Amino acid sequence: PIGNNFPEREYSGGNLLGSWEMAANVPDREATIAEFVRARRKSNGLTQRKLAELAGVGLRFVVELEASKPSLRMDSVNSVLAVFGKALGVTDAPRERE
Repeated sequence: PIGNNFPEREYSGGNLLGSWEMAANVPDREATIAEFVRARRKSNGLTQRKLAELAGVGLRFVVELEASKPSLRMDSVNSVLAVFGKALGVTDAPRERE
């Protein structure tokens, strides 16, 4: 995966090319998915088109993901996240402060 120290491997979205550095600007747990994907993509010198190709999704999907479109297919989001060694998961919702 791009942006991690894991060995190169095949994933359902296609083959990864080269070794990439991790984006240090966006902590994984504090970013929205859109912010995370955009920051990782840019820090790794990928165009939206190249990320779409690596993930096996359309360019329009990457554009909509980075624009925080509220309804996207989870399997396609996971294909994009897999490029960076990540996947959707369950986390605790932030608590409202009183």
